Amino acid sequence: MLIGEVHTGLLQHSTSLRIADAVQLLGLVEGAEVASSLRPASHAVSPEVAEGVDCMLPSASGRRTRCVGAALSRALIGGGRVVQGSVAARLEQSAAGRRLSWSHYIARAGHLEAIGRTDWDDVVTGFLRPRPGVEPADTLSLGGIADRLIDRVQRNDLLDRRAPLRSRRTQLRWTVRVDERFAQSGRATFTMGADGLRTVELELAPHEAPAAQELCEDLALHDWLLTTVARFIEDVTSSPRPVEDKAGQLRPVVEQLLHLWMPGARVNPALLPVWDVFERRPGFTRQWTTSVEWIRDQVASGTIALLQRAAAR
Repeated sequence: MLIGEVHTGLLQHSTSLRIADAVQLLGLVEGAEVASSLRPASHAVSPEVAEGVDCMLPSASGRRTRCVGAALSRALIGGGRVVQGSVAARLEQSAAGRRLSWSHYIARAGHLEAIGRTDWDDVVTGFLRPRPGVEPADTLSLGGIADRLIDRVQRNDLLDRRAPLRSRRTQLRWTVRVDERFAQSGRATFTMGADGLRTVELELAPHEAPAAQELCEDLALHDWLLTTVARFIEDVTSSPRPVEDKAGQLRPVVEQLLHLWMPGARVNPALLPVWDVFERRPGFTRQWTTSVEWIRDQVASGTIALLQRAAAR
């Protein structure tokens, strides 16, 4: 089983970063290469950082199962504007049945070993649907690792911390059950909880599973774009300000975000059918297209209002 979490937010900088600056920003491991590309949009990925954990696995029933190992985290910058902290690990049963030395776990970075009897269905439910206020402090927190990584990037002196618009981070948790049978009968489910937590449950064949993290990062990026634009629309529609002022409110969205919508552009072709599932329900691109058309109509209305005012003078 694979589990992961992706947090997504706006890079705290007044302009989009050039790809060379993004590469410099993500040089988190001395001597390790930052992966980058310019097409179809600029994209940079930091080297993976091993994060040692020794804690309890999530549990819906309150079961206390210890896990030890090292998760792998990485930071991403998309379009020079969006930053992500992504953490993933493979969960498995400990062969030794006891805690081993750290050298064993560091040599197997990316794996977390459960010590003792484990109910994997209970772990998945506890991870994806935690009960508010009852999760013990010593429970595995991939989200904490993701947030710390984003904070580390945001504190870099390369950034001027003058973002042109305000936004919130989003949080997406994902799990993958791996089995050869899922090559023919796998499934994908996206859910948004009342608390804003996004979850993705996947069933994939072994050869598909390694690409799951990249898929969920792409999904998290586009979900953040859609959520951020939707909040701007809500603010504008609830405002009593004149239409030309509303158009001005939307200008940063047009300049900074609208060109970043490219779902599936960086997803392994084997998993593109999963994106097709999400396009049908909840219908990401359908929602995005409707939002973009509304924004452009508002900007056009604001422009007309300004021209009419100038003509009246």
